[in-house]
Amino acid sequence: MQPTLKSVLKARELLAQHFAVTRLIHAPYLSGVTGKIVYLKLETDLPTGSFKVRGALYTLALKLEQRSIQEVIASSTGNHGAAVAYAAKALGVRAKIFLPERCNPVKRQHIADLGAAIVEKGRDISDACELAMKECTSNPHAFFLNDANDPDLPSATGVIGIEILDGRPQVQAIYMPVGDSALIRGVAAAVKQISPQVKVIGVQAERASSYYLSWKSGDIVTTDTCDTIADGLATRTPLGANVASIRESVDDIVLVSEGELLRAIETLLLEEHVLAEPAGAASTAALLKSGHPRPPAVDVVLVVSGANVSRDVLCRALQINP
Repeated sequence: MQPTLKSVLKARELLAQHFAVTRLIHAPYLSGVTGKIVYLKLETDLPTGSFKVRGALYTLALKLEQRSIQEVIASSTGNHGAAVAYAAKALGVRAKIFLPERCNPVKRQHIADLGAAIVEKGRDISDACELAMKECTSNPHAFFLNDANDPDLPSATGVIGIEILDGRPQVQAIYMPVGDSALIRGVAAAVKQISPQVKVIGVQAERASSYYLSWKSGDIVTTDTCDTIADGLATRTPLGANVASIRESVDDIVLVSEGELLRAIETLLLEEHVLAEPAGAASTAALLKSGHPRPPAVDVVLVVSGANVSRDVLCRALQINP
């Protein structure tokens, strides 16, 4: 179900009690090399360094109004886990986060610093999600906050769309990463209800392309692996309702390579002085992608969704030894 504009405005009102509007800044270098007017929406300004805290805080607050919750449980590659841990701490409940093995150490540390219990098991997010659901089933006082299918959560990410339109009403195209799709579903729903002419463009990693393949074919397409440096995009099992939603409201999805993600991290840091993790740099990678038939839009906003890059990946992007 697409979030309504009313629900997005409600989310904006609640979230405004916790943090300010994130910055929308001009990107002079990217504007110069692309011949467009490029702005960056810095979701990295948020408390956990990622847009995910919007959905976690809003959703948990709504659920606490409806019933008693002693523990919130989540599965994550890192950013959603930190967001849930932050929300749980802010709202006074325990948190337990299931992470896949060999997860991003920066993101794991954020979760630990916020006081959540951590369980590391499984090869990827799909395995971690299965374990988290089993844990929640055995605990009647727990709530499983699944950002992939919670019906309330996209209202919170939709606030990003409203903030972009408020700050840059002349925008013609918005690029953003696609992981579990909660970000693009919320932004697209809000933007299309206010300014339907704005193009909404998603970005996935070539090595984690399940939503791209599903969006393109109209069928649910799973992938055997989602082995990419962009752990925030590492989804291999799309949900049917999410695919239907993005097919309804998303104008295009672009695939980017691992090398293009690394170059985008380098470009953002050295040229625009913005730190981004691979998923956060995906929008920039798509705009810079050689041979990609860019839309005729002149005024473009790139959503920088997260800054929690590991030291190893950052060193690879800058081509230096860790």
